[in-house]
Amino acid sequence: MPALTARLFGIVVLGVAFILLTIAITAGAFTDLDLQVAHAMHDLWQPSLHPAFQVIAELGGFELTTLLMLGLCWYLWRSGFGSDALVFVVFVAAQAFELYYKLNLYQPSPPASLREGDGPSITELFWFGIGTGNSFPSGHVLRAVIVYGLLAFVIRRLSTSPRVRALAVAGAVAAVVLMVFDRLYLDVHWESDVIGGLVLGAMALLAGTVWLDRPRKIGE
Repeated sequence: MPALTARLFGIVVLGVAFILLTIAITAGAFTDLDLQVAHAMHDLWQPSLHPAFQVIAELGGFELTTLLMLGLCWYLWRSGFGSDALVFVVFVAAQAFELYYKLNLYQPSPPASLREGDGPSITELFWFGIGTGNSFPSGHVLRAVIVYGLLAFVIRRLSTSPRVRALAVAGAVAAVVLMVFDRLYLDVHWESDVIGGLVLGAMALLAGTVWLDRPRKIGE
């Protein structure tokens, strides 16, 4: 129970941090830093590495992360953890928050003079279709934190192999780090967008682990 209480407190802290971040972005507090980071990444860009970073982008794409999340929930259901499969709700809710912010918070994407071609995704067609050019928070980072974090959490909970458990955590951390750098390297998101994706993703991840570790009735 103390661990669950700490996670619930963490959700509250992250929620406050996300609200403060939103206020700071609205006030323009990140504008200069966003531009500095974007120009620095633009200077680092190499044409030969572009295809590799487009592939990395797919790790946080809507298609792959949704399939992985569905696969995780199917596994939980088939393994006798039927109610645990409802953890999918946090994935859906987080993306609903992303949609709300991109529709309502004015944060234009980096200019075309800085942006490089992103990895293909249905979300690009979706944002174009509804006519929003806002970029806060980063959906790729958000999804990566939730999906790879939950996969690592479930593997650590169910696996009896210390090596597998350690590799699961290391893999999740590596996937998130790669996604953060990918978003900045391709200049498809501002640094503040990435921070927003990390904070919102961490909130959803903690909420998911609270559900998976909730107190259970005998026989559940």
